[in-house]
Amino acid sequence: MAEPLLSVEQLSVIFNRQHKVVDDISFVIYPGETFALVGESGSGKSITALSILRLLPNTANLDAKSIQLHGEDLLKLSDLDMCKIRGRRIGLIFQDPMSSLNPVMTIGEQITEAIHVHHPLPKSETQQRVLELLQQVELPDPQQKIKDYPHQLSGGQRQRVMIAIALASKPDLLIADEPTTSLDVTIQAQILALLKNLQQQTGMALWLISHDLALVSSIADRVAVMQEGKVVETASAVELFTHAKHPYTQRLLRALPSMQSCLQNQAEERPTLLQINDFYCHYPIRKGLFKRIVGYVKAVDGVSFEIQQGKTLALVGESGCGKTTLGKSLLNLIPNHFGSVIIDGIALNGLDGELLRKQRANMQIIFQDPFSSMNPRMLVNDIIAEGLKALHPEISVQDRKERVLSLLQQVGLPEFAALRYPHEFSGGQRQRICIARALAVMPKLIVCDEPTSALDVSVQAQIIQLLKNLQQEQGISYLFITHDLAVVAEIADDVAVMWQGKIIEQGSVEQVLFNPQHDYTKKLISAVPVKSHGN
Repeated sequence: MAEPLLSVEQLSVIFNRQHKVVDDISFVIYPGETFALVGESGSGKSITALSILRLLPNTANLDAKSIQLHGEDLLKLSDLDMCKIRGRRIGLIFQDPMSSLNPVMTIGEQITEAIHVHHPLPKSETQQRVLELLQQVELPDPQQKIKDYPHQLSGGQRQRVMIAIALASKPDLLIADEPTTSLDVTIQAQILALLKNLQQQTGMALWLISHDLALVSSIADRVAVMQEGKVVETASAVELFTHAKHPYTQRLLRALPSMQSCLQNQAEERPTLLQINDFYCHYPIRKGLFKRIVGYVKAVDGVSFEIQQGKTLALVGESGCGKTTLGKSLLNLIPNHFGSVIIDGIALNGLDGELLRKQRANMQIIFQDPFSSMNPRMLVNDIIAEGLKALHPEISVQDRKERVLSLLQQVGLPEFAALRYPHEFSGGQRQRICIARALAVMPKLIVCDEPTSALDVSVQAQIIQLLKNLQQEQGISYLFITHDLAVVAEIADDVAVMWQGKIIEQGSVEQVLFNPQHDYTKKLISAVPVKSHGN
């Protein structure tokens, strides 16, 4: 076997002299290979990568026997010499490109900056090199995009720009830290294919940091699994996904959602709870001095569907298709919508004041980001009880308190959680609090807007199981908005596929996932990452 490109021996990182986040780990990465470091949030994956680049904060203490790049010990280099390593020999792609790109510089200027820092070229050659890099990462219309700012690009396009900046110095090793987590499944597939193609073209090694095991299985040569700062298992991708040895790895693999799980669903006709007919949400386009309306953005364009009592309809599609707009419009959280909405036989059209307030108790929502949807200054007790105060003012203070404690127990949280603040909980725990808040007013329908997309695979499995249990116990219906079709297979009874504001296909989950009719649905399903090894 070739000599390692990167060799790490006995690396530890301690924060504030007491909290060990990386605990005596060792691993190697070989030239040209794809190495994946996987594990749940907080396991130490990203800190490990930042340690290699010596980019840790002042509160962190790094200790290691050696960190060698092509035989050169990075721990012995000065800060100035490390600047020549970062970006030039080791490139880095962060998870969120929008927060990594400079909002006041065009993307052409930002790539030019990376070229000047590491491989200065004459002005004429620099412009040509920028164009070559944008073509290399397959950015559409690169000549025009050079002049654009980050906010003018889509998420997938911004990630391509980040990759172009990382490639500007022709690095030996490219670190990709959760590069596709926030992207739609089709864009995710494109970015992964792009990284593999670039790796074959340039011969660089790729270090992928991820908690998505299905994604890792489709791209990695070797995998190391981290748990609470330790590497608990390292093996080839084939070996790890077919014969995982460590109990933690086995637990992660069991938590993976499977497209096959929908085949176990039993179809059962039930009364209709929610009926949507010819529903629209159009935003006016205003131009000119007097801001006259010159047209409309048709975010939701003539949508119709039904949800049965105690069942789940999954609404799927890529970002920008209108899923979230539709979900919020149904709850009257955004304006400019019209059409027929009937819940439990009561038409919501034209209701306002007290009549509308009473019906709000029947429809609640769980947002994608639980932390931003809660007031950070409020105790969990007050967050959960807020809906009860507004929609059921007749309930006494003591009864509200008992209801909150009962809800916390239902969602698997201890009673003492009621007297804590949102920042004191993990992402999965915060989502449980949001579920408790939605349940507080005893709704008949809950709109779940991407409630698991930001969660680790094991926490995601727990939240899905919790929602399913609550549905069985209380007969709640869900409108489950997502772009993750494997999650759809786990939780949904029916599926509606949305594209450009319209529903272009709907039916039972088995029918849509295993016998899709529309070309767009087929494209979505073909882009779903699945385990490449094992059963």
